[in-house]
Amino acid sequence: MSTATAVPTELVAGTWTIDASHSEAGFSVRHAGISKVRGSVAITEGTIVVGEDLTVTSVTATLDPSTISTGDAGRDGHLKSADFFNVEQFTTWTFASTSVTATGSDYVIVGDLTIHGVTKPVELETEFNGTAVDPYNNLRAGFSASTTISRKEFGLTWNAALEAGGVLVSDKVVISIDIAAIKQA
Repeated sequence: MSTATAVPTELVAGTWTIDASHSEAGFSVRHAGISKVRGSVAITEGTIVVGEDLTVTSVTATLDPSTISTGDAGRDGHLKSADFFNVEQFTTWTFASTSVTATGSDYVIVGDLTIHGVTKPVELETEFNGTAVDPYNNLRAGFSASTTISRKEFGLTWNAALEAGGVLVSDKVVISIDIAAIKQA
């Protein structure tokens, strides 16, 4: 059960469904200690529930790790393999909020993130980007969020030693999320 925090009045009460075609989770991880690899994972579904008292009572999302894309087919295949995400065994990643608190004009959404069959608490630094009515008369809301995780905490331990010292893939992974949600009738 999530604790609740008041939201801007344009984010009206009810259930908001994440629009998967306009939402995405991105990530970046340091490679060989000198550069970053960036990629994305599709958000397939989710909801944001706003109570009648204009508080967010829950945020949920499901992601599909088989959609991982880094712009390199070989690397994508390796990430999908048992060395990393093992997408044949672990077919979804999930997020379920446990609390939402205001931090000035932004929010911190705390919740349980499950990747690779491991669930850990995370804090999403979240910005509400406003609402708009689209050409189809849907009320939409936009959000941006980010967090940093340790991939080892999620059982993702594959690595390779570098000749000069260090490892090929850093432990720290920065996750950035862009969400468009549609108010349901």
